[in-house]
Amino acid sequence: MTFVKGTSGNPGGRPKVKLADGRTLTDLARDHTEKAVTALVAVLDSAEATDSARVSAATAILDRGWGRPRQDVGIEMKSDEAMASLLEAARKRAIEAKAVPELPAS
Repeated sequence: MTFVKGTSGNPGGRPKVKLADGRTLTDLARDHTEKAVTALVAVLDSAEATDSARVSAATAILDRGWGRPRQDVGIEMKSDEAMASLLEAARKRAIEAKAVPELPAS
């Protein structure tokens, strides 16, 4: 199969899996949202639940109510003289390759 540039190979997206009654798994899960949240709150409030179970329930409730917290990805760039000179040489080549004659002023 040949791919055409700029055209999706799967324009309809992933096909939705339908249950026998025509609902999707998403529909089924959404039908049980209130019961699921109630169960999470019950675990959160339970004195018999382990600490880890209560933390998991609290995390699930907060994530669904407020969204997951942003995660910053720390990227540290270290440079040395050899790398700096290579980057400068590449920058100069890029400028020279794209150099075009100046257009006359109008």
